[in-house]
Parts: sequence; C-alpha cells; structure tokens
Amino acid sequence: MKKIITLFVASLLLLSPLAYAENIFNTNKFSFLDGEPELMPVDQAFVFDFKQEGDKVKISWVIADGYYMYRDKLKFEADGAVLGEIALPKGKSHNDEYFGEQEVYYSYVEMPVAIKEAAAGDTLNVTFMGCAEGKLCFPPTKRTAVLTDVSANDGILDLPGSQATAASDTDAAPITQQDSLSQMLAGDSLIWTLVIFFGLGIGLALTPCVFPMYPILSGIIVGQGEKLSTAKAFGLSMVYVQGMAITYSLVGLVVASAGMKYQAALQHPAVLIVLAILFFVLSLSMFGLYDLKLPSKWQEKMNSISNSQKGGNVIGVFLMGVISGLVASPCTTAPLSGALIYVAQTGDLLQGFLALYVLSMGMGIPLLIIGTSGGKILPRAGRWMDIIKTIFGFLLIAVSIVMLGRIWPDFISDVLWSLWGVVFVGYLMHQNKLTEFSWKQTTRAVLLLLIFLGSFSYGMQAVMNHFGFTSHANANLTSAQQSHTFKRIKSLEDLDSEIAAASAQGKTVMLDLYADWCVACKEFEAITFKDTAVMARMDKMVLLQADVTKSDDIDVALLEYYDVLGLPTLLMFDESGAIRDDLRVTGFMRPKAFAEHLDHLVK
Repeated sequence: MKKIITLFVASLLLLSPLAYAENIFNTNKFSFLDGEPELMPVDQAFVFDFKQEGDKVKISWVIADGYYMYRDKLKFEADGAVLGEIALPKGKSHNDEYFGEQEVYYSYVEMPVAIKEAAAGDTLNVTFMGCAEGKLCFPPTKRTAVLTDVSANDGILDLPGSQATAASDTDAAPITQQDSLSQMLAGDSLIWTLVIFFGLGIGLALTPCVFPMYPILSGIIVGQGEKLSTAKAFGLSMVYVQGMAITYSLVGLVVASAGMKYQAALQHPAVLIVLAILFFVLSLSMFGLYDLKLPSKWQEKMNSISNSQKGGNVIGVFLMGVISGLVASPCTTAPLSGALIYVAQTGDLLQGFLALYVLSMGMGIPLLIIGTSGGKILPRAGRWMDIIKTIFGFLLIAVSIVMLGRIWPDFISDVLWSLWGVVFVGYLMHQNKLTEFSWKQTTRAVLLLLIFLGSFSYGMQAVMNHFGFTSHANANLTSAQQSHTFKRIKSLEDLDSEIAAASAQGKTVMLDLYADWCVACKEFEAITFKDTAVMARMDKMVLLQADVTKSDDIDVALLEYYDVLGLPTLLMFDESGAIRDDLRVTGFMRPKAFAEHLDHLVK
C-alpha cells in the first residue's frame, strides 16, 4: 500500500511541471506552436453595442481580458443628427508604451450620448482605438449606430455625477491654451481671470514681442538729461506703458471684431518702413548729430504744457507708447488669442478690452521697473552719459532692423545684424581703450574681441549660405530636412484639393499660415519644426503652408474662412479631411509640447 501511495505522489510531482508547461504553451500569451502571439480580431476584442432610449443613446463595449481602450482617442461624429452632451466615464491610469500616461478602459464601458435632433436613419459614428496588453495597438476603428427620430431638445444629459461634455469636446485632444483662456473669460470670476491675464502679461514681457520697447523707453529716459528724479522717471514710464497698453488693447479689439486683415494692414511694408525710418532718425539724436526740437513757437507752448503737467513731455511719451503698441501688435500669443477668441465669439468688447489691457499692463511691469530705476541708477554727468546715450542710439537702430526684418529676406536681415554688431562692438572697443589700463580693461577687451569676431562670422556665414558655399555637414542637414518642406498653397481651392488628395491616401494635414512679418512663424521654422521628435511625427503628415504676407483678397478669404485672428496659426485636418478645431495652434509652441500636441492627430 505504501508503494502504491509513493508511486501516486511521485507521478503527481512528475506530471505537474509537464501540465504547467503544457498550460503555458497553450495560452494565447505564449503560443510557441504558432510562432507568434494569437490575437483576437478587433470585433471580438472590443464588442460594440448601442441602445437608443428616446433622445439618448447608450454606447457600450465589452472588452476582452488583456485588452484596453483609450479614453482620449474616442471621437463622436453625427451624419444628419445633431449631438448634445456626452458623458465619458473616468478611466484607469495606464502607463502606455506608445502614448505615455493615459486613461484607459478595461472589461466593460458604457457612455450615454444626448441627441439634440435626428431623423430616422441618421447615424452616430464612433471612432475608438484599443490595444492588446504588451503586444500591439489596433488602428482607429469606426462603428455606427443608426438612430430613430428625435425631436429638437436642449441635448443636456441629466446624470448625477457624470462628466458630461459638449460633443465637440470629446475628441482626442485636450483644450488648447488659447481656448481655455477664452473659456476662463466667459466664467464667473472676472477678477481672478484678470489677475491670471496680468501674470501672463508679465511672462510675455520676456519674449521678443516686447524687446523693441526696452531701448525706446530707455532712450526716452536717458534723453531727459541730468535733472531726472525717480518720481518723474516713474511718471514718464507709466505714460509710455499706458500708451502701449491702450493701443495694444484697441488693436486687439479691432482684429477680433473686424478680422485679420486689419492686423495685416499694420504690417504693410510701407508702415514698417516708416516706423523703421522713424526709429533710425531718433537714434541719430542719441549720437548727437542733431537735437530733436519743435519750432520755437510750438516749443514754447509744449514747454508751458509740460511745466503744468510737472512730468516732462507727456504727449510725446504717450505717442511713443502708442507706436510701441503697434510694434507689438503682430506678436500673437496664447493669452492674446484667448482674449481675441472670446471677443470674436461673444462680442463682449468691454470684457475683452479689460483682459487685453491687464495683459498689456503685465507686459509693462518690467518697462516700469527699468524706466523708474533708470532715473536713479543711470549716470547723469560726464562722459559716461554720452556713452550711454550712444548705446541706446544703437538699440534704437536695432528696433529698425527688427521692423525691416519682417519684410526683408532672412539673408539681408542677417547681414544687417552682423554689421550692427560689428559697428556697435567696435564703438565699445574704442571707448574701452580710452579707459585706464588695468586687468578690467584687458578682460573687457578680450570679451569684446570675441563678440566682434562672432558678429563678423555670423555675417560671413549668412553670405556663404546665401551663395551656396555650405559645408558638407550643412548640405546633409538640408537634405534631411527636405522631406519636411511645406508645400505652398494660395487659395481655398488649392487647400481643398490638397486635403482631398491627402484623404485619399489616409493621411492627416497640417496647414501653416505664415507671414514674413510674423516673428513667431520664423521661430516655428527655426526651432520647433527642426526638432527630431517633431519631424518624426511630421513624416506621417501632409505639410502645407499659405504665405499671407501680402494680405491680398485671396489671403483674406482664406483667413476669414477659418476665423484666423492672428499669426502664427496652424490648422489640423484628420484623415477624412475634417478640420480639427480643437487641435488648432495659435502662437509659438516649444518642440516637446508641439510633439505631444501632434500625437493627438498622428496615429
């Protein structure tokens, strides 16, 4: 008997590993007999169903074990019907190897969809995307629910605790920054919203949009002479910032109310050339070539007004602020776009003006600090005063180059910047030689020499590139980037044709709305579009570009058709050719953020 029991136990011990191994070999996860994992068809892995109850449709999926479905890849579209709110249940956090941290659904998910209006036979199309755990992801899959007749209603879901959203918001992408700021303006807490816009304005003060204002204001402060108190410096700075803020806000309201063509008109070559000449002429006064004075009769009147104001030539400073507001107006950012979108959609000019005004005042805070401190820390007598005035003269010339850089080719701008740098640094080197010999003078001389050589090299490189004398490495880089060249289009008809061709190939489309005067457009080309991660995503897209620099009737028609309020603007179109307004980009985006943004369009 003991022998029998011993043999039985020994058999179990021997057979258990074999049974375990057989179980492993026969599982879907490790099917070595077939040579590769066994996968269910998408219809079996994600069993779709729907049920209409009056003006609501319940969409559901039964999800097989080992599979999951992305929450933010769901897309709802109606053919004939009008969709209302959609309640997407909260998913579970999942660190996905393809898309990073995602919310996903397991096992079973159900979501109600409100139907505002529908006729019998209209359809609700649902696109979803799912994956097999650790194996692969299925391409976006579309399923259709056929609807019955639904009378017109408000399309609101009355579900306690649900996360109901408008149908247009259920697409894959999150709300863009400019849209979220627009919605913030429409909220209840106006004071808190304005505080946020003020803070955003302070952040914008560090961008190239505000750069031309620093030498302008500093030149005004320096030009006041030796007897400038801190109080007077603050007063003049505040007047200047008010002129800039009011103009910037009014221009924004005009653009939001009347269209992009008015902003483009401010960037007409004639306007920019006049501004460039104005700043160049002002710079000459800093070099001591002339004293900018009004006729004697006018000057007496202005002096009397100035004395009564106890703050200098307020009118002139305010007008310079107005000009600076025009200089900054083409710089489109997410906060500016958010305010413009709000005004364009609601027509609430007052609230839009307040948002733009506090944004501008935030931009003006560093200007106030610089202007006010300038009256205290800048030397007021001796040769140093002349040197500082000359330096600000060079900075005013830099503003002129910024203006002309919006209409002239990059090659000319690069050469001008190189010449500016060589002359400016040459002047500083000359002044440094006149100082007392010491280790400080030697250190300054070395640093200035390096900057001088860098400025000269920058211009030489621009000339060599322009005439085709590029190195082998640069040639390879240019060749690598040729695959990411944007195809130029002009009209709406051109765009429709290209989108149709892309849809036939199942490709998405990105349209870059560009203008020579748009600084951030050039930042996109120089920084974001050259990023490796961004290029990898653009490889899968059709890239189009519309140059609207001239702002002719065809350009205006294209901009107004898509409600473009500022540049740069990037429009996205999915594989079916439908525009993805939720993925629209207005204002500059850094490479990492832009690459993640494209992930919502490129599969």
